[in-house]
Amino acid sequence: MPNVFGSPHKGTEPRHEQVVFCQDEASGLRAIIAIYSTALGPSLGGTRFYPYGSEEEALTDVLNLSRGMAYKNALAGLDLGGGKAVIIGDPAIDKSEALLRAYGRFIEGLHGRYYTACDVGTYSEDMDVIARESRYVTGRTVEHGGAGDSSILTAFGVFQGMRAAAETVWGAPTLRGRRVGVEGVGKVGHRLVEHLREDGADVVICDVNEAAVERVRSLHPEVEVVPDKDAMVRSELDVYAPCALGGSLNDDSVPAIKARIVCGAANNQLAHSGIEKSLADRNVLYAPDYVVNSGGVIQVADEIDGFDFDRAKARATRIYETTRKIFALASDEGVPPAVAADRLAERRMSEIGRLRGILV
Repeated sequence: MPNVFGSPHKGTEPRHEQVVFCQDEASGLRAIIAIYSTALGPSLGGTRFYPYGSEEEALTDVLNLSRGMAYKNALAGLDLGGGKAVIIGDPAIDKSEALLRAYGRFIEGLHGRYYTACDVGTYSEDMDVIARESRYVTGRTVEHGGAGDSSILTAFGVFQGMRAAAETVWGAPTLRGRRVGVEGVGKVGHRLVEHLREDGADVVICDVNEAAVERVRSLHPEVEVVPDKDAMVRSELDVYAPCALGGSLNDDSVPAIKARIVCGAANNQLAHSGIEKSLADRNVLYAPDYVVNSGGVIQVADEIDGFDFDRAKARATRIYETTRKIFALASDEGVPPAVAADRLAERRMSEIGRLRGILV
């Protein structure tokens, strides 16, 4: 089993504060909620509904994802900690009102230490059901006062990060005339394509879902399609944008990358520690995933105070400056951008989290 109480993967921040296993036999609910840190405030992170092959696989995923959310929320400037949850099962078969409401009861039982939202396998409509049992739910439908589809600002934020990377490499914050490969054109990827085409980029796409590819092609017949991720990585690209599942940057793919920039929406793109150095050694500028894809969490976090899209978009726009700051710090300190991003996030968690020790 994963070493839950062992040394943290990143820096010197605290280990996971709390890991809760939730089961309701009647509805079939099997869920794990992981709270990595509440140094900056209540933890926030989505609920992933996925048919994991084992409990160990589910636990490993939720521990990694909740840690990533703490760093993401810190660099997004949110007064929120990091948490995540996974429900073990096939959402197409196992999802039901009873299961979702049972899950909501467990969230309510944490008394605000964890706020949930959408993730793989869950949608705004599911959050509405969960919210019937818990106050600590974001990512709800517009009809219920929520932000709706968080992929809108996720894609917008990735585009802002990509602009910052383009400025760092080519001197101008635009992708005009650049060849950008988008791996995965689902909820976020297809919106990213829209931003890129509006900016004048040449776009290459791939997706395991043929319907997703056809949706993009129907709107942009000029977009090029390659058969799979391997073909994408080996393509003559200026920018590679992983927008599917994690682990796309690994020991096999990194040596084959021809792009000068990697900037995409997928979580946990680095397959293991050390990949960030391999990218840097090949002169590939990597925009840390949890920095550039934070637009979605910014969007759902705004619901906590009553959602205002313009306010949330203004905050997501700052991803551009945050990414530039990380690239500058990486250059000054002679470290990969992923290391620089971790240092900035850890500094904020430490400096702001310390203030909670001041009694008022």
